[in-house]
Amino acid sequence: MRTGSGGGPDAESRTGSRPGRRWRLVRASREAVPPSVRRFMRRARRRRLRAALPWAVGGVVLALALTGWWVVAATSVFGVDRVQVAGAVVTTEDAVRDAADVPVGTPLARVDLTAVADRVAALAAVERAVASRDWPGTLVITVVERVPAAVVPQGDAYLVVDAAGVGFRTVTTRPDGLAVIRLTAAEFDQGLARDAVSVLGALTAPLRELLVELEVSGPAGIQLRLADDRVVIWGDATDNEVKAQVADALLERAGTVMDVSAPDVVTIR
Repeated sequence: MRTGSGGGPDAESRTGSRPGRRWRLVRASREAVPPSVRRFMRRARRRRLRAALPWAVGGVVLALALTGWWVVAATSVFGVDRVQVAGAVVTTEDAVRDAADVPVGTPLARVDLTAVADRVAALAAVERAVASRDWPGTLVITVVERVPAAVVPQGDAYLVVDAAGVGFRTVTTRPDGLAVIRLTAAEFDQGLARDAVSVLGALTAPLRELLVELEVSGPAGIQLRLADDRVVIWGDATDNEVKAQVADALLERAGTVMDVSAPDVVTIR
């Protein structure tokens, strides 16, 4: 008897014993890639390089900038190693440096120039100050000192004042060429000193030559005391040029007291 065809040895050899297929990748040679494909691939690579180049350059520039900022602003490589002072005559250079208060080694880029100038300008004899950088490590401070305009007697000494009436220096001897402003009030008054200086600035040469001192008892109490024992009652510090011209014309008149406080109505006695 013949057995079924599905179970014979021939069927087994035809089905179960056949080995499976195995696949492997094989890289094609350059010659196997068509020229058009190679050209396309080259163009694609160039486009990728061109697209990436700005980002690469930008990254390098940013890294260099951050490194430079760190070196300049966060290290002592460009730190302050010298404070140069210009314009100081009455004020000593050491006083200016002390007022500036910038420690050696402070990164020059981080120095607050405005704050330094403000601290130096707080010195009595300094009218204004400017701070600047001189790379790699010098801080330059230029001061403009107050210009003496007159002196105010204070006991046995004299307080030197500028055009704004600011007292900035005390001396024991009256400096040559500076007029005397005598304030009758017990306390120094900058406003009255300023008014007196403005009157001094308006005096004619003959009045200035005869002037012994300018006495101030109040805002409207300004008087000129002249060398020949005459007095010019000035009043307040308004119309100074007009009053000076009127007082100058009255020098040839007889009398010891000239009142020009109202220059349109002059009295002399």
